[in-house]
Amino acid sequence: MTPSLLCSLQAFPPISHAALLNRRLKPAHDSTAGVRWRAPYVACSERSNSRTSTRSTDDYHATLRALNSKGRFPRKSLGQHYMLNSDINEQLAGAAGIEQGDVVLEIGPGTGSLTNVILNSGAFVLAVEKDKHMAALVSERFSSTGKLKVLTEDIVKCHVRSHMSSLVGNIEEMNPESRNAKVVANIPFNISTDVIKLLLPMGDIFSEVVLLLQEETAVRLVVSSLRTPEYRPINVFVNFYSDPEYKIKVPRANFFPQPNVDAAVVSFKLKLPSEYPQVSSTKSFFSLVNSAFNEKRKMLRKSLQHICTSLEIEEALTSIGLLATSRPEELTLDDFVKLHNLIAKE
Repeated sequence: MTPSLLCSLQAFPPISHAALLNRRLKPAHDSTAGVRWRAPYVACSERSNSRTSTRSTDDYHATLRALNSKGRFPRKSLGQHYMLNSDINEQLAGAAGIEQGDVVLEIGPGTGSLTNVILNSGAFVLAVEKDKHMAALVSERFSSTGKLKVLTEDIVKCHVRSHMSSLVGNIEEMNPESRNAKVVANIPFNISTDVIKLLLPMGDIFSEVVLLLQEETAVRLVVSSLRTPEYRPINVFVNFYSDPEYKIKVPRANFFPQPNVDAAVVSFKLKLPSEYPQVSSTKSFFSLVNSAFNEKRKMLRKSLQHICTSLEIEEALTSIGLLATSRPEELTLDDFVKLHNLIAKE
């Protein structure tokens, strides 16, 4: 061990084994919106006798060694929090049902701890990493696999569709039974909404998107019920394009550096375009939804007057079984679709 590496390791007190042992991970919220919940997993840092027991463990010290090899430290501006628990990476990959020959998009691979699990599942990986130093690190680490392509780009600005189409077209060994590619990622919390809005409408490319999100965001996306402050346009968006499912809670002690909040794994099973709710224009539909929520406390007959008259809105609402005085937080996705199709003028 070099002196510089030793100094780096000594600069950060090791996280205790007990701190990395997760308890039974139970969703802390009840669903009243008919959302699918799964029996919680148990994520722990003890190694099992599964196939992962023969692999290198991406733990606290391995993460520091990898960062030190490039003279790097987690950058707050990039929202970098590295996963220290390999079992949680296993569960992330397992939630997507990754199999031999699948193609997986990973966002922000960092030191490659999740990449390692995905590649060992037999998948091909397209990794998008904004930090050029981390992109170089993960490229070097898995250079011998022949199953990893790394793009040094900002995922929010990345032409995902073009890159995925090119990659899939060049892979002869792709699993023929896979409907589409998948996304598995531990993403920076500060870009979660942007990533969701980018990926969920791509049901023609991806069959499943599994993300590690800030827990509060995960609950708000999956569980938010009607007539609650948490019910927002993003809930309508998520359910328009996917079937979301809360998987597990991930305590903050599993990350380096440790964030101020816990995280959670959410799976979005993407709908095929033919399965989307029938609206004449998705642009017009989401414009209506956003307008409705921009003045959330106002009745729809007031907030949507730029589309048609109050009387027409009232008649449309009553015709679909709602009160003429309805507010946006009282409408389901299906209600918004029906209302849009009755009053939208294009």
